[in-house]
Amino acid sequence: MTKKSKDGKLIHISDILSSALGRYRPARDTEMTRIWDIWDTAVGRPIAMNAKPDAFKDGHLTVNVSSSAWIHQLKFLEKEMITTLNKRIGGSLVKQIRFKIGKIHS
Repeated sequence: MTKKSKDGKLIHISDILSSALGRYRPARDTEMTRIWDIWDTAVGRPIAMNAKPDAFKDGHLTVNVSSSAWIHQLKFLEKEMITTLNKRIGGSLVKQIRFKIGKIHS
């Protein structure tokens, strides 16, 4: 199924989803979507393979991590990660990161 705009041009699915999410989901859900969109490039491949965002509320990002060794390492990188994420998002969205062992979804 293809969707076209009024001028006959094709509309990308991400534009449709962004529009729908903006109308029907709370702001914090769209903030989490923004974090997911930039996560892999913001933190780099080695970290992204072992840590994934899980929840976001009131500036606090919860990240599932594959092991306690990774939690230990990421705590040293927390401030740098916050700075990088906020820079890519274009605001001061993330204020703190909480790391916990959990399932890593690809």
